[in-house]
Amino acid sequence: MLAALLSPVLLSATLLTAPAAEPTTFYIDSVAGNDAASGKSETTPWKSLAKVNGYAFEPGQHVLFKRGSSWTGSLNLSRDGITVGAYGTGALPKVGGPVLNCVNVTGNDIFIGDLRASGCNWAGFELFGDSIVLDTVQADNNVTGISIVEGSDWNDVRWSTIVDNNKMSVDDDTHPDDDSGAFGVLVHGDDNKIRHNTISGSFHTSHDYGYDGAAVEIFNGNRNHIEYNKTADNDTFTELGHEAGKTADDNVFAYNSVTSTKPSGTFLITRGALSHIGPVRRTLAINNSVNLPNGDGWSCDQGCGPGILKLRNNIVKVGKKVGYDDSFDTHNPADAADEDRGVYQGAVYQFTLGTRSVKADPLYTSSTDLRLKAGSPAIGRAENSGYPEDLAGKSLTGLASWDSGAYQR
Repeated sequence: MLAALLSPVLLSATLLTAPAAEPTTFYIDSVAGNDAASGKSETTPWKSLAKVNGYAFEPGQHVLFKRGSSWTGSLNLSRDGITVGAYGTGALPKVGGPVLNCVNVTGNDIFIGDLRASGCNWAGFELFGDSIVLDTVQADNNVTGISIVEGSDWNDVRWSTIVDNNKMSVDDDTHPDDDSGAFGVLVHGDDNKIRHNTISGSFHTSHDYGYDGAAVEIFNGNRNHIEYNKTADNDTFTELGHEAGKTADDNVFAYNSVTSTKPSGTFLITRGALSHIGPVRRTLAINNSVNLPNGDGWSCDQGCGPGILKLRNNIVKVGKKVGYDDSFDTHNPADAADEDRGVYQGAVYQFTLGTRSVKADPLYTSSTDLRLKAGSPAIGRAENSGYPEDLAGKSLTGLASWDSGAYQR
């Protein structure tokens, strides 16, 4: 009837100025909640994960968990386009084990912030959908803090704390070379961003390897960007590989800080075509700062070459082997990684330095603060990375010279 009474111009204006419906917010409180309540206010919250898991949320709706609350069991987020967060004051709301995964995310375009996933038998957060954002979450005491499964793409893990994910899924002496676990972030998907996170404590003893664990492990994942992360006390910063018929190509590691006090550690491990889990093609490591007094730098073997690994503007200070590629054994320059403009210090060098790389003390501020002191040989050594800022947020635009490592002095 309204359409019949209004002119087309007035009808159009009425529709354009009508207020949009407010998205519904649902509240969950593990102590004071009641699943029979409406859940639509802080005074009428729901109580259980089962209520949340079974509700058909609509895109644009918000699901907020009470700070200081905790739940045992799995949170299943299957509806597209929702936002998950916290309300109130106090510690992050916690979803925990013993269950397989603390938080299963099967929907797409979901934003999750201010939520803790702790003590589960596999993943704190396991991502199955696409375009999922994890922002200021915490994942701890799981086998893997965050698992991004194959087919889960275009996700963004940022500004989060991923700490002490130090359980093993396999750790036995029955079969050689099968131990696995202690992952900060395990990436099987493509085109994901892992940035501005703190990742530490991915470390466990291993029957097969002595020690195992990785801050970020990529297997069957392509074009992932791991940038601006501060990592500490992990066994490996990153290791890459793929199964037969798959690829793990074009992954980028830039402006990360890598430190450890553990008895073992490695910065980067990648492989050529002779490996049963290679080749891993076109890995790029650029402007990373590494200090592993008991560890190794980078390794590229079983068919390394410039099409496998490119290193630019890195600082690698280690107690053991600084770097290794196949050219050391074959004396064939075609087997060498494409390395230049680095600063290296360590006991053993099994690669040929680029023409603008140098063996020298980088003069870090301290063993964990990898900013540069005055006089560092890294100052002015780098080429322009194309990145807008360094790990501390200092602008890199408009400079006349650039420093190697993750920090511009």
